[in-house]
Amino acid sequence: MRATLLSPILVLILAPLLLANAAADGEPDDSKVPIPAAIRSMLDAAIESGNDGDVSVVVKYARLADPASADAVLAIAQKWRSDRAQARQTTIRQASMFDLWSGRAELGGYITTGNTDSKGGSAVLDLTREGLQWRHKFHIQADYQENAGITTREHYLASYEPNYKIKDRVYLYGAAQYEEDRFLGFYHRYSASTGVGYSAIKTSAIRLDIELGPAFRQTAFTDQTDQSNIAGRGTLAFNWRLLPGLSVTQNASAYVQSSNSTLSGTTSVNAKLIGPLSAALSYNVQYESMPPVGSLSTDTTSRASLVYSF
Repeated sequence: MRATLLSPILVLILAPLLLANAAADGEPDDSKVPIPAAIRSMLDAAIESGNDGDVSVVVKYARLADPASADAVLAIAQKWRSDRAQARQTTIRQASMFDLWSGRAELGGYITTGNTDSKGGSAVLDLTREGLQWRHKFHIQADYQENAGITTREHYLASYEPNYKIKDRVYLYGAAQYEEDRFLGFYHRYSASTGVGYSAIKTSAIRLDIELGPAFRQTAFTDQTDQSNIAGRGTLAFNWRLLPGLSVTQNASAYVQSSNSTLSGTTSVNAKLIGPLSAALSYNVQYESMPPVGSLSTDTTSRASLVYSF
């Protein structure tokens, strides 16, 4: 009698579990859908290259070519991205202060002899360290030109900028800069600024960063006068990868104050040559609103140089 009563009770208890398992078994499993050999081969090659853009292209066209396996292809791509992000975070956490640096060194120059005896050169060094929370940027630049033994251009600039990332696109910045250019009317100028930066565009092909904040500048002019001013600082950094190996950059900055304001902009076209080497053509304009008597407000510099990226 007891066994007769227990059987219906066990059936009532186990029935929901059996029905749930049956429903789960009846659901399609996208991970078990076979991926065509051609699509899988292209996906493996894209992943092996480490180029996220190539992986995205394969995923996009796999959905059109074989919709049945599209979700399985996407799952593999997402797992690869997740594993790569975790590996990068681990590498960054374990890195010392001397690791994770990248940059570019740019060198250009010329010498003429005969009817005209002149020479000139330019050098630029950019260093960047990208961490999980902090980004550090160093910039050093030198331009020199001489004609018939007389110096006609001499410009030096060095800057350091730390960034503290608040969100994926928002960060706080600090900036310190030293500059000298007696042909623009000053022996030396110190600038310090802090403020907020925002990555307005952040894709694999286009990047646009904008910064805005207050600044303090101290300038020693060639007319023996000194100025210390509170200013507003704004910068724009734009990079557009037109094609693999071909890019355009535009960097601009402005220091606006009650006395001598400064506007500067550099447009550059970079074309990859071989390995880490590329060629660059650039045009720079710098404007001083109130230079000393005898100095012009605007200087321009055109450069053709060789760039080594590391």
